[in-house]
Amino acid sequence: MSDKNEERESVLKAHHLRPAPGSKKAKTRVGRGEGSKGKTAGRGTKGTKARYQVRAGFEGGQMPLHMRTPKLRGFKNPFRTEYQVVNVAKLAELYPQGGDVTVDDLVAKGAVRKNQPVKVLGDGDLQVKLSVSVDKVSSSAEQKIVAAGGEVK
Repeated sequence: MSDKNEERESVLKAHHLRPAPGSKKAKTRVGRGEGSKGKTAGRGTKGTKARYQVRAGFEGGQMPLHMRTPKLRGFKNPFRTEYQVVNVAKLAELYPQGGDVTVDDLVAKGAVRKNQPVKVLGDGDLQVKLSVSVDKVSSSAEQKIVAAGGEVK
């Protein structure tokens, strides 16, 4: 019977837990009376730092980082049209027998997305006859299409 009581008392319980001695230190309350850290509260006497905090990013009068770093020049044109690019090599791959190339066709084949203008560029080779009618065609692409016997509308 006494063995059971001893065993019970040695079991760890949540309400018996205590923080380690010295691990919980009370924070120093400043500016409360004339004692240590009273009156000026460890801020010294007079001046900006005694009266209020300096603003975030203040570097003590040195030219601040945000003012001494170079700024982005120029501007972004809000009226710029962004074209979806399709190269001549891709057209040759999509139309191995030749034929009419339209934006709707290219959307159906998954080469471009709808509701965005399309531009054909001259990267790659072309041997099939294509009739291309898209929003824009580069001069090198036009030369290759015409050289292969096709046309640009």
